Amino acid sequence: MCQLKRALYGLKQAPRAWYTRIDNYFTGLVFTKSEADANLYHIMVKGKQLIIVLYVDDLILTGDDQLIMSCKEDLAREFEMKDMGLIHYFIGMEVW
Repeated sequence: MCQLKRALYGLKQAPRAWYTRIDNYFTGLVFTKSEADANLYHIMVKGKQLIIVLYVDDLILTGDDQLIMSCKEDLAREFEMKDMGLIHYFIGMEVW
């Protein structure tokens, strides 16, 4: 789980601008947006899958370990973020 440290706070259209920016970033990296959930992105690279779920300013990454590490590095270059390690709770539910 990663938390983005800085969003576009202070702007009237901040949530929309933030979502547009991150959506353009993921689609620019050839991620496919889920038809069921607009905040779920996935990509297949050499038969290995990476799934990203966006929730406000948190990102949940799951899939192949190498793809996760590579994606975290790419995200850290583009956005100011902090790696929060393995996920334990999500929306009040325990994850294990």
